[in-house]
Amino acid sequence: MTDTSQHGDSGTPAGPSASGAGHSVRGGDQSAGRGRTDIADIVVLKIAAMVARETGGVHAMGNVFRRAAGAVRDATPGAGRASITRGVKAEVGDRQTAIDLGIVAEYDVRIGDVAAEVRENVISTVERLTGLEVVEVNIYISDVHLPDEEDEPEDERRVLT
Repeated sequence: MTDTSQHGDSGTPAGPSASGAGHSVRGGDQSAGRGRTDIADIVVLKIAAMVARETGGVHAMGNVFRRAAGAVRDATPGAGRASITRGVKAEVGDRQTAIDLGIVAEYDVRIGDVAAEVRENVISTVERLTGLEVVEVNIYISDVHLPDEEDEPEDERRVLT
């Protein structure tokens, strides 16, 4: 990715405090001439995660080991709620973004076709909603969910006491 410089409203580098949520703010539209629009990394992360999850053939997001560790963390009281962006990384620049997705595919789907559909859906939606050019979407298939494997629904996780 070629254009990843960070700037705040005054043209100085923007750090985590500029976004108010611990995320750097970039992806600005400077063509309007009447101000600057900045898009935080988390915006791209959430859009990409939602689009990928909604694509047929995708069972879950993230690396199987990280998902297991995340499930334990999410079930721990006071550890916060489950992260929708698990399995997604994004690098956001002034005009471009690159996205990495970790996916668990359903059994009995053509994995290449699912990956291609996820890639196209993510690119078109992120570009449409943010105006950023998506330069690449890298997809890592970390596992295949078999029909006889049990899942613990996110809402019904046990709380460890």
